[in-house]
Amino acid sequence: MDRAELAAFLRARRAALQPEDVGLPRGRRRRTDGLRREEVAALCDMSADYYSRIEQPRGPLPSEHMLAALARGLRLSPEERDHLFQLAGRAAPPRVRHGERISPGMTRVLERLADTPAQVVNHLGETLQQTRPAIALLGDATAFTGRARSLHYRWFTDPASRLIHPESDRAVQSRLLVADLHGAFARDAGDSRTADLVDALRAASPEFAALWREHPVLGPYCGTKRFQHPEWGALELHCQTLVDPDQSQRLLVFTAAPGTPSHAGLQLLSVGG
Repeated sequence: MDRAELAAFLRARRAALQPEDVGLPRGRRRRTDGLRREEVAALCDMSADYYSRIEQPRGPLPSEHMLAALARGLRLSPEERDHLFQLAGRAAPPRVRHGERISPGMTRVLERLADTPAQVVNHLGETLQQTRPAIALLGDATAFTGRARSLHYRWFTDPASRLIHPESDRAVQSRLLVADLHGAFARDAGDSRTADLVDALRAASPEFAALWREHPVLGPYCGTKRFQHPEWGALELHCQTLVDPDQSQRLLVFTAAPGTPSHAGLQLLSVGG
């Protein structure tokens, strides 16, 4: 625990907050730059004396519960909350993933890719939004419900989901998907949805269970992929991945090298899509 830096960080964040930011009246005689210590203590549901001792700094090591209260009371961002925990010598708790909500920046990028196969997926392999060419290439992956929303689940429980890739590539794809889910499981400690998906797949698929025990760590998750499309034939595409800062979502963009048969096929697919 770095008491001096922790105290300085709290003072700086307290000074940056104004009464209006937290629903408090300003009053005519306010001289404090930012909030008063007793106001922060009330917002954090702790005694003013306890909070003051941390800021001075001469207080005890705050518990994880108290640090979480400080983060809420001071309206800290996820990054600021993690920094607070680190200053106190504590491991930052896992972040809550958005899952369903696409960030405005990611949406704007996707809108500019209307003529390209592109889609946004979350940490469970669930497709949140697709361009028309992506639907033409991969099918409407947003139409699934329940666990089947996850590509990881469909791949190991529905043989039809594998037909889009050549048979010789499917074993590699299986390892990639298990490695990707292993990464999400490690990052999302305590996330019930991730744990539920892993438990369901281990029970439903001996192949998944065997690969899971191997702890595969592969990269990149989305590189060059071969597709066997029923209309446009064999396509060798490169998948570029744009990761959202909190790693809860990825934008996958499929392209082909100019002048190749796959590039011509992709152009026809985009027109058709």
